Amino acid sequence: MSPAPIAAAHARVLELARRVLDIEAEAVRQLSIRLDDSFVQAVNLILASHGRVIVSGVGKSGHIGRKFAATLASTGTPAYFVHAAEAAHGDLGMITANDVLIAISYSGTGEELLKIVPLVKRQGARLIALTGNPESPLAQEADVHLDGAIKEEACPLNLAPTASTTAALALSDALAVALLDARGFGPDDFARSHPGGALGRRLLTHVEDIMRSGEAIPRVSENALLSDALMEITRAGLGMTAIVADDDHIIGIYTDGDLRRSLAKGCDFNTARIADVMSRNPKTIQASALAVEAAEMMERLRISELLVTGPDGRLVGALNHHDLMRAKVI
Repeated sequence: MSPAPIAAAHARVLELARRVLDIEAEAVRQLSIRLDDSFVQAVNLILASHGRVIVSGVGKSGHIGRKFAATLASTGTPAYFVHAAEAAHGDLGMITANDVLIAISYSGTGEELLKIVPLVKRQGARLIALTGNPESPLAQEADVHLDGAIKEEACPLNLAPTASTTAALALSDALAVALLDARGFGPDDFARSHPGGALGRRLLTHVEDIMRSGEAIPRVSENALLSDALMEITRAGLGMTAIVADDDHIIGIYTDGDLRRSLAKGCDFNTARIADVMSRNPKTIQASALAVEAAEMMERLRISELLVTGPDGRLVGALNHHDLMRAKVI
């Protein structure tokens, strides 16, 4: 193929992609403009419920519903997805009178959903419908209707669900975030829902979980020689040693940086006392602190190691940035 047709094909691809993004962005923008009290009613209906949120749909709306239920469950609102067709064949028993059903259907005329809605309402469950047609049968049956209408699909044929599913996804995300905020759901709550993820590690890992303790802590007394401190640094492999009093209260620290400064000053390593060359009042962190706090402190102070104290201020551990990396905190 000659360069001219290739360039034209590339231009067509980019033009079409930009058109899709523009249409979908405009669909979401229009949702924001139309947002009204029905959204607040939906939030309050869910907050007042003593059961769970059941999300249902079929086809592409079903895929959006699965993601919506997963987002709700991970942000403090117990929820799960029930396929509308499966509900009519036994899964309807999962829905109780205390639950709220959120039915997603752009047309609002899906046979599978309309078949189960009367049965769900007869049980006493409440219904929130997310459709693109407020006059549809599903919208008319709902306790609250959320308007997800769009001007056009991003598909050139105006047929494939594209902008409509984007709008439904955005509206469901807005609902999930509003519920998260109303429940006072915070980072620690989120971490408990995601213990296996990176955020869980960052928010649930404490300094005491990853610090060196016991014999692994490099330490010398304030009466030690500089040569003794160097041997302790080598033994522990942490790039530093703590200098402690007899009761394990921290007096100072001696690091690789201090060693370079000692060399520059021409210290006699066999006669110099560690108390004369150490850094006094070093930065410390409590064992109960989050490991991410230790990472933040090291980055802010531009240091590579920290001494760890207990509630009484005594030395109980030590860690460096390699420990944080091994724990996948950084």
